[in-house]
Amino acid sequence: MYLGKVIGSVVSTKKDDSMKGRKLLLVRPMLVDPEDPSQFKPGSNTIIAIDTLGAGEGELVMFAQGSSARQADGLKALPVDAAIVGLVDTVNVLGKKTYEAKNS
Repeated sequence: MYLGKVIGSVVSTKKDDSMKGRKLLLVRPMLVDPEDPSQFKPGSNTIIAIDTLGAGEGELVMFAQGSSARQADGLKALPVDAAIVGLVDTVNVLGKKTYEAKNS
């Protein structure tokens, strides 16, 4: 599992029938900054992940990739490589709160 920030969405009108009606989000992996562990820094890649939890732009999420992504409820038969599997409330690194969701 990885941490990522939702930075946008993807709309695809032509896709595999099993993907119809599925919400796709752009996720930027977030890494703990080795220079300042109390901060995150964005990774260099961007992931398209299927959303099963109702995540929104700007939220910090947990996502799984590869065959682990298809272990999420209802995704076993879908052709997905990344899935949002959790909405993050708080993150603590080295005893310090690094992140807290606005609605927590």
